[in-house]
Amino acid sequence: MKQKNYQNSIKKNLGKLPIWNLGDLYESPNSKKLRDDLRNLGIITKKFEKKYNNKVINLSSEKLLKAIIELEKIDIKMDKIMSYAHLLVAEDGNNEKNKIFYQKMQEKITSIASSLVFFSIQINQISDHNLDKLFSNISLGAYKNWILNLRKFKPYQLDIKTEKLLQEKSITSRSAWVRLFDDTIASLKFPFKGKELSSAEIFNYLSDKKELNRKNSAKVVSKILKSNIRVFATIINTLAKDKSINDNWRGLPNPVSSRNLSNVVEDEVVNALSDTVIENYSRVSHRYYKLKAKWLKKKHLMYWDRNAPIPFQSQSTFSWKEAKNIVINAYNDFDIRAGSIVEKFFDNSWIHAPVTSGKSPGAFAASTIPSVHPYILVNYQGKARDVATLAHELGHGIHQYLAGKKQTYFNTSTPLTLAETASVFGEMLTFKSILKTTVKKNERKGLIANKVEDMINTVVRQIAFYEFEKQIHEKRKINELSVEEINSIWMEVQKNSLGPSIKFEDDYKYFWSYIPHFIHSPFYVYAYAFGDCLVNSLYSVYETNSFKFEDKYINLLESGGNNSYDQLLKPFGLNPKNKNFWYKGIKVIEDFIDQLED
Repeated sequence: MKQKNYQNSIKKNLGKLPIWNLGDLYESPNSKKLRDDLRNLGIITKKFEKKYNNKVINLSSEKLLKAIIELEKIDIKMDKIMSYAHLLVAEDGNNEKNKIFYQKMQEKITSIASSLVFFSIQINQISDHNLDKLFSNISLGAYKNWILNLRKFKPYQLDIKTEKLLQEKSITSRSAWVRLFDDTIASLKFPFKGKELSSAEIFNYLSDKKELNRKNSAKVVSKILKSNIRVFATIINTLAKDKSINDNWRGLPNPVSSRNLSNVVEDEVVNALSDTVIENYSRVSHRYYKLKAKWLKKKHLMYWDRNAPIPFQSQSTFSWKEAKNIVINAYNDFDIRAGSIVEKFFDNSWIHAPVTSGKSPGAFAASTIPSVHPYILVNYQGKARDVATLAHELGHGIHQYLAGKKQTYFNTSTPLTLAETASVFGEMLTFKSILKTTVKKNERKGLIANKVEDMINTVVRQIAFYEFEKQIHEKRKINELSVEEINSIWMEVQKNSLGPSIKFEDDYKYFWSYIPHFIHSPFYVYAYAFGDCLVNSLYSVYETNSFKFEDKYINLLESGGNNSYDQLLKPFGLNPKNKNFWYKGIKVIEDFIDQLED
C-alpha cells in the first residue's frame, strides 16, 4: 500500500509536508511478506527452543555464538513486524483497522517471544569462570557487552515458567492499560474557536502570542482532562501496582532500579543528576521565570504564560523547506557524514510531518531494524521549537542509522544514558548555527531565551516529572492513590521546580494525565535531563577544538550499545560519575541566563 509522499499545508504557509512510506517495512497489513514472516517466525522459534532449551549452559563458544546469531535473526523479524504495527497506529490511532492489527501482532509476537525466555536465563546460569573462557573466542567477543548487560539482571530473574507467564500475561495486564491510555488520548477532542482540535493542535495554542488564546486553550485542556481524570488515575494506579508486584517478585530494591538496569547506569549516578538539578532550581528555572515575568510586564506568570512568546522573540514561522535547509546545513557544517544521513531522511520519505487527526502527539524516532532504516514522526507547525524538534529527532535518526550499519542487531540499541546524546547535540548544532547568522541584538536575545526555555523543559521539567513518578510509585506500593492525592503530588513538584514567579490555578492539577512517558516508559524522563547536561559538557569539549572531535563523536554513535556509557565518554575526558560533571551542565544554562540579564 503505497502512500502519498506529501500533504499540502498551504494554509499555514508551510509548503508540502512529507508523509512517510512504510513500504520499506511492509506494503500493507495484509501483505504476503508479512504473513510469511509471521508463519516462519512460529516455525523457527519452535526449532530454536527445541535445539537449545536446557543446553545453553554446556555450549562451546562456537555453538553459543551460533545460537546468539540465530536468536538475533528471530528478534529482527519480530522487531520488523512490531515496528510496522507501531508506526501504523502512530500515524492514525483513530483507524480501527490499525488498532486491531497492532493488537493482533502484539499478541502473536508476545506468544512467540515467550518461548525464547529460557535463553537469557540459561546464559545467566553460566558461571563467571566458564564465561571468561568462552570469551576467549574473539568472534563471541562481539556480543560480550550484550551478554554482560544481560547478566546484570541475573540477581532479579525468576524461573523460566514464571518469566514466561509474566511475558504472556503482559498482553492482558500492562499492555492492555497502555492501550487504553493511547486510545483515550487519541480520541480526545478539544473544542476551541468553533473547531474540534487534537491534543497537538490545542497544546500549540499554549505558546500563542495572544494571552486570551493561551488562557482559553489551557482551560479547555484542563476541562477535557478533568472529564477523563478517573480513567487516567485508574490507569496510572494499576500500572504502578503492576510494576510494584513485578519488582517485589524480582527483589528489586526500589521502583527506578529496573529502569537503571535497562539503562546500564548506577542508581547513585542518577541520584547525583537528580540531586544536582533540584539543588539548582532557584539558580535556573526560578531565576529565568522571574526575568520572563518582567519582560511580559507582569508581577508573576500565570501557568498558561510559561511558554508564551517573549516580546523580543521573532514571530516568524518556518516553512518546511526553510526548516529542512537550516537543519541540513547545521549538520553539514559539523560533519558531512552526519549531514549526508540527514539528507536521506528528507529524500526518501522517512519522515511523517503534518498534524493529522488520530496521529500521535509530540515526536519520536523509531529505529526499526538495521536492514531498513529509522523513521521519524513530528507534528510540524512551523515554529522555531518545531525546527529544534526536527533537529532533535534527526539526531536520533543519525545515531540509529550509524549504529545499525556498524553493529550487530543486539548491539545497536543504545542505553538511555546515551540515547539522547545525538538528539540534544543536534539541537545545539542547529541553535548555534542560527545564532551565528543572527546579528540583531533583540533577535539574538530571543534565540537565547528560547534555548533557555528548551533546556529548562528538558532538564528541570523532566527531573520534576521524575520526582513525581518516584512519589507515585513509592506511595502506590502501600495504597491506591486517589485523584486528589495524585493531583496534589503533581502540584507540589511543579511549584517547587518552576518557582514563585509562576502562579498556578486549581485546574492545572490535571495536567499530569496527558504525559505518555508515565504510562509507556516509567522513569524514562530522567534520560532527557541526563542527555541535556551530558551534551552541554560534550559541546564545551567540541568548542575547545578538541583533537579529532568529529571522528570521536561519529565513533560514539557507531558504537550503539556495544560499550558502557562511561567508557564511550572517556575519549572526551568526561566522567558522569562525578557530581561536578552534572553541575557543569547546569552551569551552561546559568551562563545563558547571565547573557539575558545583561
